[in-house]
Amino acid sequence: MFARPTASLLLTLLASACALSACTVGPDYAGAPQVAPDAAHASNFVRTPALGMVSARAPSQWWLSLDDPQLNVLIDAALAHNPDVHAAQARLREARAQLQHQKANGMPTASFDAAALRMREPNLSSLSSSQGSSGSSSSSGGGPLQLYTAGFDASWEIDLFGGTRRAVEAATAQADAVDADLADTQVSLAAEVAQAYVDLRDEQERLTLAQRSAELEQQMLTLTQQRRAHGTAADVDVERLTTQVENTRATLTPLDEQVAESLDQLAVLTGQAPGTLDQELSAQRPLPALPASVAIGDPASMLQQRPDIRAAERRLASSNAQIGEHKADFFPKVTLFGDIGYTAADPGHLVRKNNFSWIGAPYLQWNILDFGRTLSSVHSAEASRDEADAKYTHTVLAALQDANTSLSRYGHQREHLATLQQVQASADRSATLMRQRYTAGASSLIDLLDTQRTQFSAQQNVVSGQAELLKDFVSLQKSLGLGWRVQG
Repeated sequence: MFARPTASLLLTLLASACALSACTVGPDYAGAPQVAPDAAHASNFVRTPALGMVSARAPSQWWLSLDDPQLNVLIDAALAHNPDVHAAQARLREARAQLQHQKANGMPTASFDAAALRMREPNLSSLSSSQGSSGSSSSSGGGPLQLYTAGFDASWEIDLFGGTRRAVEAATAQADAVDADLADTQVSLAAEVAQAYVDLRDEQERLTLAQRSAELEQQMLTLTQQRRAHGTAADVDVERLTTQVENTRATLTPLDEQVAESLDQLAVLTGQAPGTLDQELSAQRPLPALPASVAIGDPASMLQQRPDIRAAERRLASSNAQIGEHKADFFPKVTLFGDIGYTAADPGHLVRKNNFSWIGAPYLQWNILDFGRTLSSVHSAEASRDEADAKYTHTVLAALQDANTSLSRYGHQREHLATLQQVQASADRSATLMRQRYTAGASSLIDLLDTQRTQFSAQQNVVSGQAELLKDFVSLQKSLGLGWRVQG
């Protein structure tokens, strides 16, 4: 007679709980705030150079446009083996595991237990008789007591006001943010490898040019010393050229040192020990060739591509959900508890109808007096949301500045390189004319060598300018948020 109303009551409570569970406290996420809407919806960046830029969507693997197979191999190796990528991947796995944990918190918990007890109790009546009759022997105690139990219990905290759902929402957004962090690591890593590779090729080429310049200057010094011996050159000319030769030779050691540093940097970036890539990369190769035009898209596509913006937006969503998670603590919590089991003194009689017991009960808990703890947690969550909002705004503005600065730097460096190339062309023509004059006997060998030294200097400046333009190109791709790969 007692089971029916109890079961009906439980069903009624369960139905009421399911109806109430549609209620979710806390603010619903309405999306990130609009930041610089005029710039974000513009068709072009403010600092876009007049020439060489295309508004088409840029490829994610931008390094392929440089047409350097060795660079492609290095970037692929870095994305696969760099420790920073492995650490970011581990953080992503951790965030996804925490998300699964939060989802599991909304599900019932169940456990099974079994026990076999054996104990012996003292025989109190025998003990009393023994104390009352002196000299008589004491009787043995009571027999051993045996008890066997097996049971299954389950509990479920009903998410009446959406605290658990808000926790899942926050954990989902946080996992998305960590996923974007991984992409941001890939963007930075691809750019860092490319810049280190450009530095290496620049340093190797400038080292070769410096060695050739030192050889020419040594020839000039030897000729001047011979002329001084014949009285046709002054001591000051010899000292001037000696200083020039030593200065040029002094640049060789730092350049050679920089080559070694770049080799070690590339090895570490690709997850290898320093010196591993020396044999593979020690041979001089020309700098990668820039594409004829650079696809940059528009500000809107840049804001969508940059993973740091995505991470900031997802952290804002997570902070917003945490407000509701804490607000749910203002309201009561209802837990449904149930237990079924068997108890018997004989294991062979354990699973019998008369040894069966069960209990089912709703459990209400309401922390009415918490002295403002819950309210302070809500205020803290709201402050964290406001901080995340400000960080998102800063990230968007910084991204727009980064892209426009990179575009401006790339455009100006390209103009500077064009000037350096004009200087080199003039130096090449001057060296050609001086060689003709020397062949015709109209100028001396020292004049020819001096012109050739100037030519080598102009070539070094062009190589440095090309390297800087390449690094500006890499910085531009990084500022556009390119270089990350979708994870499976």
